Amino acid sequence: MKFSLFEIVEACIDIANHIIAAERFERAESYAEMFITLGKRGVIPGELAEKLAKMARFRNLLVHRYWEADMRYIMEVVENSLGDVEEFMVRIEEYMERRGV
Repeated sequence: MKFSLFEIVEACIDIANHIIAAERFERAESYAEMFITLGKRGVIPGELAEKLAKMARFRNLLVHRYWEADMRYIMEVVENSLGDVEEFMVRIEEYMERRGV
């Protein structure tokens, strides 16, 4: 389950990174900051950007301090945050449609 969650967050980070590069937005200093940048630039709502930034920080925990991520916390993230990923996908699709992509 940890790896699947990691992959989901990585995919969102890759999408954010691509948009930031393609639109020539300011460079983000962290994965979490990528989502904040998308929020500031109106690609996604600010509240969603904050939630995804939190997920990006959780990804760092999974990668760098995985022993601290117990299964209860992982299940909490899965139960409460996957809807945010779904909303991210919808917002990215809307953004692409607005841009004519």
